[in-house]
Amino acid sequence: MSDIAIHLDAVRQRIAQAAAAASRDPASVKLLAVSKTFPASDVRAAFDAGQRAFGENYVQEAVAKITELGALRGEIEWHFIGPLQSNKTKVVAEHFDWVHSVDRLKIAERLSDQRPEGAAALNVCLQVNVSGEASKSGVEPDEAAVLAHKIAALPSLRLRGLMAIPEPAATQGEQRVPHARLRALLDTLRADGLDLDTLSIGMSADLEAAVLEGATMVRIGTAIFGARDYSK
Repeated sequence: MSDIAIHLDAVRQRIAQAAAAASRDPASVKLLAVSKTFPASDVRAAFDAGQRAFGENYVQEAVAKITELGALRGEIEWHFIGPLQSNKTKVVAEHFDWVHSVDRLKIAERLSDQRPEGAAALNVCLQVNVSGEASKSGVEPDEAAVLAHKIAALPSLRLRGLMAIPEPAATQGEQRVPHARLRALLDTLRADGLDLDTLSIGMSADLEAAVLEGATMVRIGTAIFGARDYSK
């Protein structure tokens, strides 16, 4: 087994244990392998170990990998999870299956308008600044409902749920607080008539807290691929 395959197995075990602690089916938590800064060969190694959903943060880097792995396009699900600028929406709309980082109506409208004709609806999540950090992207929680309804009405998009990148916390109890806040917001939006099924929260350091609070998708990079070298 490759190191990546061993790491994937360990992460899957963590998900299964956290799901058991929450009395949940492990299959209700989807693993998104965050492959940003890692080469296409690492994505291929994870694919060979059974991983099918991959998350990317940087448009140019991601499209190069998607192109290089073009023979697997029908089997790999590509998720864009980074901040999205208006001048990059067309490329993302053309190449990705999911976008987790929609936090403005303008971005959603551009993705809808630029989704290729005949393509399946682009799955999107509304990013919420659940910890109120000035440095983080995301709509404010009290503004999320209005924006969510507007996005849900756009053609060529399917609003699936909410995403957040909470402020790091030292203990599991502290980690659970913003996750619970996001889950409560999702419940409110569902009660308000939106058909949502996705809670995209949890990374390598807080996976367990996220699963305990209802995460349906966890975004794991370091625990699978190792520490990132941003100097490259």
